[in-house]
Amino acid sequence: MDRHVSDGRGDRVAFFSDDRPLTYAGLQRATWAAAGMLAAVGVEPGDRVLMVVRDEAAFPAVFLGGLRMGAIPVPVSTMLRASDVAVLAADSEAVAVVVSAPYVGFLPEVVAAAGSWLRAVLVVGATADDADDADDADDAAVDLGVPVLTCDAFDSPTEVPPAGTDVDTPGFWLYTSGTTGRPKGAIHGHGDIRVVAETYGRTVLGIGPDDVCYSVAKLFFAFGLGNSLLFPLSVGAGAVIDPNPPTPARAAEIASRHRPTLFFAPPGFCAAMVDAGLPSDVLGSVRYTVTAGEALPAEVMRRFTGRFGTEMLDGIGSTEALHIFCSNHPGDVQPGTSGRPVSGYELRLLDEAGGEVTAPDTPGYLWVRGDSVAAGYWRRPDITAATFVDGWLRTGDVYLRSAEGYYRFYGRNSDMIKAGGIWVSPAEVESVLLEHEDVLEAAVVGGWDEHGLEMTVAFVVARTGRTIDPGGLQAFCRGRMAAFKRPRQVHVVESLPKTATGKIQRYALREQLRTTAPA
Repeated sequence: MDRHVSDGRGDRVAFFSDDRPLTYAGLQRATWAAAGMLAAVGVEPGDRVLMVVRDEAAFPAVFLGGLRMGAIPVPVSTMLRASDVAVLAADSEAVAVVVSAPYVGFLPEVVAAAGSWLRAVLVVGATADDADDADDADDAAVDLGVPVLTCDAFDSPTEVPPAGTDVDTPGFWLYTSGTTGRPKGAIHGHGDIRVVAETYGRTVLGIGPDDVCYSVAKLFFAFGLGNSLLFPLSVGAGAVIDPNPPTPARAAEIASRHRPTLFFAPPGFCAAMVDAGLPSDVLGSVRYTVTAGEALPAEVMRRFTGRFGTEMLDGIGSTEALHIFCSNHPGDVQPGTSGRPVSGYELRLLDEAGGEVTAPDTPGYLWVRGDSVAAGYWRRPDITAATFVDGWLRTGDVYLRSAEGYYRFYGRNSDMIKAGGIWVSPAEVESVLLEHEDVLEAAVVGGWDEHGLEMTVAFVVARTGRTIDPGGLQAFCRGRMAAFKRPRQVHVVESLPKTATGKIQRYALREQLRTTAPA
């Protein structure tokens, strides 16, 4: 950011939104203001600043302002409940909490959970409509002995010099999305930002200063943070940020207004865009659509590219690795796969005994090594030791590698199904279900028959205006997969449970089945 301003590019737009655009010079002043506010309430280098902030100008201001002064910003999902945020405030030992005005109702519970660590609360984006809520939050916080400051805008002419950090200094934390258990705080260093900007941002996307990024995935998690902040700011490009919940109609409106060149969304959202019947030219300005968070089925790719004409680059990343480390590349797309390793990362597959899997198309546990991998989890030594091993990150995903070097998702180790004594990949069954013209989304988990034996169970969502016949869908599968893989039950549902990053929470579906399983 400082580099672009000093090189005379301060008047370029860094962030587009429904409000006035924020230039690089304006963003710089906003980070000075945020850093000054945090220092004024007692935040020091190394202190955690919990952020419950929407995709608005306050997010980059506070995030970059925290980095600038050497504090550790900890952005968390705005989709969480107050009780969930309270747990993270306590776990991170946050010294300050920053919330967007709509979340002031969280403060009593969050302040109570944070305890003696908390020194102040900052409410940003307050408007006349939010004033009553802000006053209520202020009263509740004062009763607990914590000062609350409100701020409608960030702007300061007083420069705040960067703290004396280096690449290994803890810079920010990102909490895992919790698909398999209690969220864990992944500790990322300042240097991790440059790594992902240079590896995925420049090597894969070829991002440049004239690009405009629009990410359905929000800034509070790794995928969105890279898409909307780290990548565009690294080259002086612009990004569209939107505090509203994403919908296909909203995405179409934003794309029509701001004409993004790079579009980022989870696979499920891409499927919903096709289902919504949006105009085929709505993404006419987009050269690449990037998907991550869940494996992109080949059928969804076919429908999306056939409708909108944009090349899709699916890949796999993680909170622990900060962004995508294996991806399809421009001009080198293999539908149904996560592509090949991104330059700067090493991938390997290991069997259950820890041996290297070298045979093509043989399942193995995926491990990755690269300079953006987190240092570990905050105060979780046992899980850290099991996940970060000799510089390698154990992802928990099961993958296959083709003879040509493309990686194909097979399932998470906890999601695999053993039907008839043979392992079944949920992703493989889901890809077949999605080939049916009536199916919008599908999730496959292990259930139990009347004898208590494991079997394959499918949960499916119908496309708009369509009706799914479970028996007909099972017949559709009969000629397309082996008998032991076919779903023995098909449940038609209105929606699938997902994390904030768009990952299907299969454990929630398994729990739903478990409550009705035979003894």
